[in-house]
Amino acid sequence: MKLLKKIDYNAPVVLSFAFISFAVLILGYLTGGRSTNLLFCVYRSSFMDLFMYPRLFLHVLGHANLEHYVNNMMMMLLVGPMLEEKYGSKNLLIMMTITAFVTGIINTLFFSTGLLGASGIVFMMIILSSVTSVKEDKIPLTLIVVVVLYMGGQIADGLFVRDNISQLTHIVGGICGGVFGLTMFKDC
Repeated sequence: MKLLKKIDYNAPVVLSFAFISFAVLILGYLTGGRSTNLLFCVYRSSFMDLFMYPRLFLHVLGHANLEHYVNNMMMMLLVGPMLEEKYGSKNLLIMMTITAFVTGIINTLFFSTGLLGASGIVFMMIILSSVTSVKEDKIPLTLIVVVVLYMGGQIADGLFVRDNISQLTHIVGGICGGVFGLTMFKDC
């Protein structure tokens, strides 16, 4: 019992996101994917479909399988707590919500395939973490290297690799992270 008292819920937004995403994954398994398709995967549908609107935000909680979930959560749990400490829980939640909406709406408008998973948010966090040390009139070399490696890799994969990974979502998430770090939340 003493050990439980020493455990700190140090990043409530990131940890809650990971736990809720896991519950959504289990629910998806239990419903044969019906719950995931109904609420946690964004795809082109009629604007008259009332479920389309929550899907624009909730798709980031859905994952195709355990491997997809683990890959997203490992990076989020590595980078997210530092960002939540620097920017605050409320601001990080706002950034995650905006990124979910932007990636959801872009997928809905430009692609007919479904989109689910937190990789847009993960890429937002990767780029945002590289921007955290921006000083007036200085661009951190880490930001340049991360953009070249991560974003360049996604652009190359988008052009030359045919898979079911949405590189555009990664790129858009990264752009969101850069915008948040360089403009909206630079004073945090």
